[in-house]
Amino acid sequence: MIQKRNLLSASGYFLRQLPVDRVLASQKAIATIKRINPQGVICCGMAESRQNLTIESCANKDTKCLSTTVNLVDLMGNLAGTSISHDAGKFVCESLYFDILSYLQSAKPDLPCIFVHVPVFNSENTDLVLKDFESIISYFLVD
Repeated sequence: MIQKRNLLSASGYFLRQLPVDRVLASQKAIATIKRINPQGVICCGMAESRQNLTIESCANKDTKCLSTTVNLVDLMGNLAGTSISHDAGKFVCESLYFDILSYLQSAKPDLPCIFVHVPVFNSENTDLVLKDFESIISYFLVD
């Protein structure tokens, strides 16, 4: 829906339909980051049990926790229906986020990255979700 509404600038890039496999999803995403050299990374995953967007503050793997370098308090300033989550899901989403944060920490420490869980769209949340997501994209384009 984001892509259909042209919320990204012409320089935006969508990497869609990653495999539901922890290793393969991370490999494909990191290879794309290396290839296109973006100014920021916004990872997304579906969260059927949530009603609004949630931005993940961190990702865990074993006993290690990596946090986004993005100032989430600043980012949240313009978001009316989005919250911060500290639980990225313990499956592909969290593994992907952890692996990307780990890669960026060593290879591109200044590249901002967040993970956004997107709810199922319905008549009650669609407008707010899209408005907030557009603000998130704008935040990355400005910074």
